[in-house]
Amino acid sequence: MFEPVKAGLGDFLQGFYSEVVPTTKPLEEFVERGFPYCVAWAPTRMVDKAEEMLSQWQRNDTRQGPTRPPSLPVVLVGVARDWTPAEKSFTTQISDPVNVTFPQDPKQRLFRLRTVAGDIRTQVVIFASDEPTAHSLAAQFALYLDLPSRRCFPATYPFAALEHEYPAQIEVPDNPAMSIKTGNKNLTVLALNLTLKVTVPLFMAPNPGEPNDGQGVPGTDDPAGYPLVSKVDSREEAITWH
Repeated sequence: MFEPVKAGLGDFLQGFYSEVVPTTKPLEEFVERGFPYCVAWAPTRMVDKAEEMLSQWQRNDTRQGPTRPPSLPVVLVGVARDWTPAEKSFTTQISDPVNVTFPQDPKQRLFRLRTVAGDIRTQVVIFASDEPTAHSLAAQFALYLDLPSRRCFPATYPFAALEHEYPAQIEVPDNPAMSIKTGNKNLTVLALNLTLKVTVPLFMAPNPGEPNDGQGVPGTDDPAGYPLVSKVDSREEAITWH
């Protein structure tokens, strides 16, 4: 249900990585290493388990050999396991299904839609072997977020052989980067807390065995739509109702 949000956030972070300016020697290696080896997902938010998450990532780092130390800096991203419904002042969920058609659907099928809206607490944690590198990455990430057009990213939801984009808005506190204490004096850890305000569509189509319009296969990626009801008025003119 929320995987498209994580995929969209991954694309957003890849955009940040492509704009990092190496201001220290470790950052020179960072920009050459490649995004898949610099940014990774953590199982959850990491305030209390930062070093544990870093060790887990280093064990899974396939690039390091027997004589090659783990590469730093690295950015780990964690998403909280809780869920907070959106405030009414931000948006309104669609609780009762509404009838929808999609302009890009060549079959012009009739479906139904509900939406779930809420907050996803997210943490971007920077691990570096020195303070200047950690500070530079944190400052550049804050700069990347400073552009109003970057305060949201699209999350893409597939349905009925079509791609549907819904925005995820990024809410950042005024002082986003905080230091996390560790037992390693050669490790600097900075955590940036973000809140993703998302709207997730719940698309509905006829189930197998239910009446449908015959323009697809129920229960597949190309489902049939709900039937359109035709009514004949007193003048015997056909009127189509959704």
